[in-house]
Amino acid sequence: MSFDNEERAALRSSVRDLLGKHSDSAAVRRAITTGHGYDDALWSRLCEQIGVAALAIPEKYDGVGASLLEVHVVQEELGRTLTPSPMLGSAVLAAQALVLSGDDDACARLLPGIAAGSVAALCWAGPDGWSGFGVTASGETLSGTASYVLGGDVADVLLVLTSEGLFEVDPAADGVTRRRVPAMDPTRALSEVVFDGVAARRLVSPTDLVDQLRTVALVALSAEQVGAASAALEQTVEYAKSRKQFGRAIGSFQALKHRMADMYALVETARSMSYAAALSGTHDDAVVAKVYCSEALQNVAAEAIQLHGGIAITWEHDAQLYFKRAHGSAQLFGQPRDYLAELATAAGL
Repeated sequence: MSFDNEERAALRSSVRDLLGKHSDSAAVRRAITTGHGYDDALWSRLCEQIGVAALAIPEKYDGVGASLLEVHVVQEELGRTLTPSPMLGSAVLAAQALVLSGDDDACARLLPGIAAGSVAALCWAGPDGWSGFGVTASGETLSGTASYVLGGDVADVLLVLTSEGLFEVDPAADGVTRRRVPAMDPTRALSEVVFDGVAARRLVSPTDLVDQLRTVALVALSAEQVGAASAALEQTVEYAKSRKQFGRAIGSFQALKHRMADMYALVETARSMSYAAALSGTHDDAVVAKVYCSEALQNVAAEAIQLHGGIAITWEHDAQLYFKRAHGSAQLFGQPRDYLAELATAAGL
């Protein structure tokens, strides 16, 4: 099922073509060993030739002024290839934190750079995850540790979300310590940022900023999960057509056809859930997309491992990378079980 109009179809084609040329499996594996954790040259191409970082930034801040649906398209395509990039952390999370804050001065200063490809990072979660904040504010001084920060170790600007609101911090400021941390998913670099009495600039931030930002984050993540699930399914089908046992392609066996049909159903329903959330923009739909797409990708990736057999768990094969992305992304922005409890409460159960 396609949710693309003519413009989104053209955007998808452009992103897919560029990634096809510069982000195959070998390129992804090279990118994760770099100091940035992504291919800086590819990110520059995506920004300069297609403008992916500028999509959801208003035109008055040098952006495109597109909707979350266009961001969805890019996230899907990046998820298909597992391309490491600052898209989710900088162009979505950090940029939308600024846009949703309504702080015109901060937006005018920072968003044009982000739209051009400069990397910003949002420091939010603490060691226990995204249910609280890792950093506390006393006036305009920040202390604490932000965990699971996307791009925090290489960002040109840090935005810090606290219970007292949103702050801007110079990464070179005294008291800031940044480091890359080991992650389950090698294609997504995570970092830890420590603030030890750091001077910060307080930004305007509405009381519902966290809820608004969480909604955007969950939709963007679900789009990436849909892309990854779709690619894992396609690779499994192609393998089933070529792998032979007892003189027949294993894809001709009825039992395996049923399993791949179930994978297809998961991918398509996940796609519908994700696009429904992008279209509505509501928190409840975003939560449903987060839960469903996380579980769909985990199931599809697990089936891909099973249907490929022993080769799928070797480092040389990409199936294990999709499996790690599935489980890593399921934990990002909160575990599905936590959101299930939220949905149950909202339903009065």
